[in-house]
Amino acid sequence: MVRHANLGGVVRLSDLPGRPCPIAAALEVVGDRWSLLAVREVWMGNHRGSEILAGTGAPRDRLAARLKALVEAGVLERRQYQDSPPRCDYHLTDAGEQLIPVLAALREWGREWATSP
Repeated sequence: MVRHANLGGVVRLSDLPGRPCPIAAALEVVGDRWSLLAVREVWMGNHRGSEILAGTGAPRDRLAARLKALVEAGVLERRQYQDSPPRCDYHLTDAGEQLIPVLAALREWGREWATSP
């Protein structure tokens, strides 16, 4: 089972269409452009929403939804850094840290096959 905010907190392999597959379950959690780019930005040290927004170029409302879903899925966590007014930033959880080799592999694949020299 994979925790996922948009599917009641958990993705069951048996609930996915087609052949049960952990890859499909993972893509339900982080399989869109803005989710992975948000994780990349937090990994690179951009923890505040405005920094993540600037680094991804995502539409503000879409990024806010992805950040919320990533927190609910256990990939990111919010930490309060200011009391008045209350403000939070984002940090990788253990699950988020385990995505870093995936991002590194995507970066290398992109350099080889998806970008011009």
